[in-house]
Amino acid sequence: MDCSMCGRCLSEAVQVLKVENLKKYLEKFNFDSQALLKALGKYISEPVRIPLYILKKLPSLLRKKESSFWIVLGKKENEWEILEIFYELPENVLGVAVDLGSTTIAFYVYDFLKNKLIKEFSIANPQVEIGEDILTRLHFARKPENLKYINQITIEAINRELEAIDFKNIYYLSICGNTAMSQFLTNLPVDYLFIEPYTPITNWYGVFEAKDLNLKSHPLAKVFIFPCAGSFLGGDIIAGLYFSEIYKKEDGYYFYIDVGTNAEVILGNKDFLLACSSAAGPALEGGIFDCGIQAERGAIETVEIDISQKKIKYQTIDNGLPTGICGSGVIDLIAQLFLNRLIFFDGKFSPVYFKERFKKIKDELAFIIAFSEDTANKKEIYIKESEIKSFLKSKGAMFTMLYLLCKKTGIEFKDIKNFYIAGSFGNHIKVKSAVMLGMLPEIALERTIGLGNSADKGALKFLKNANFSEIMSIMEKITYLELNVDQEFMKFFPGAQLIPNVDLEMFPLVKKELQKRELCLK
Repeated sequence: MDCSMCGRCLSEAVQVLKVENLKKYLEKFNFDSQALLKALGKYISEPVRIPLYILKKLPSLLRKKESSFWIVLGKKENEWEILEIFYELPENVLGVAVDLGSTTIAFYVYDFLKNKLIKEFSIANPQVEIGEDILTRLHFARKPENLKYINQITIEAINRELEAIDFKNIYYLSICGNTAMSQFLTNLPVDYLFIEPYTPITNWYGVFEAKDLNLKSHPLAKVFIFPCAGSFLGGDIIAGLYFSEIYKKEDGYYFYIDVGTNAEVILGNKDFLLACSSAAGPALEGGIFDCGIQAERGAIETVEIDISQKKIKYQTIDNGLPTGICGSGVIDLIAQLFLNRLIFFDGKFSPVYFKERFKKIKDELAFIIAFSEDTANKKEIYIKESEIKSFLKSKGAMFTMLYLLCKKTGIEFKDIKNFYIAGSFGNHIKVKSAVMLGMLPEIALERTIGLGNSADKGALKFLKNANFSEIMSIMEKITYLELNVDQEFMKFFPGAQLIPNVDLEMFPLVKKELQKRELCLK
């Protein structure tokens, strides 16, 4: 659209247009609505809908002495809808992108008039009171009154934040979340999400009226909820793909990796998207460890062990005293334990060296990363042998997914142009350690890009560019590979649980380092 024609042309989700000389159209047409649509036709080629809320305002508005108006329009799938009409340019026309995570709800407030992000913040998801894991919440929501309760506390939590934002000037919301979160938000039954074959109610939500979801906003505000491609590929993944744009890439092949409640891996380009997932997420993020925390203040994110000096160096995200260890720190730690002969290839401890760091905790041998006097909460930070083995299962699942997706499409790791890793995990991971453990192939050393919170960014991108056709193309291209019944996965997975892998030829650089340290299997 030629912005010089309309006086002001902004976001694709919401446009604010200045329509001049409206009276001349009123003189030519018998209906007020006809005059307004004809005037808008100068700027917009798509159909425009005038809701009853606006129709009631038209007669008096069009007959005022002012001949120019500012019109706020919201994008729907195949049309625009007039949301408001002003005599003067309004002070605020806002949109809000929401990432409805299972533990955290993130908000991004976008100013359509200034064309910029003006505020971002997050709150705890109140659903955690029901259960930290999704499965507990799904079981709880089987009763209609419980589903209603989950929906109610979620909407109330979101509304508290929207009210503080100046909700009457919020004209559009874009929301992404995993499949369960989206159905909780829309108060849709979840009975079949935890029963095979794990069937969601819908794969396309489209555009809702905010008032139909009881969300605080302008009376005609629209809500776009990102679609899901299956029970394990929710709207958060689709939003992340939308941000990454691998579905538009022409030069080679790309991996999109998201580590969260589950670990999702998508391989593809403009021609196809092949996806799979596993329950590896919590272990890779440190969520199943006694001392595991999210990538937040106080989280140990890097570890270095000097066995000769019997010293451990670590760095926290804020450079302060540690309170726990996040996923990237766990990866670094286990790699360092292995390289310093403190664990074997299968993750079992070798307490021959650094004996003062080993102790029994809860009747199990553990390695002390930070003693109580060195932590912010005066509690030891440690890792247990069983936690290491759980991690190795998860890293084995991750590598197996990468390997199988390549094998099933007839390509090799060297053909991958980039590995996009989403989330805070992607921002903090030390790729060298992940490769040493056999979680990522060696080619990833020079081709990994951390995307940050790509789901959030995808939801925000939609406010700036509401491209329904691109999101539909993502949905059309995705094929989901079910690993639970895949014999190749079952065959390859056990060997992938060793460090780095039972087949060292897949990791020549790692093999060379191990030989140098006399740590080779053979």
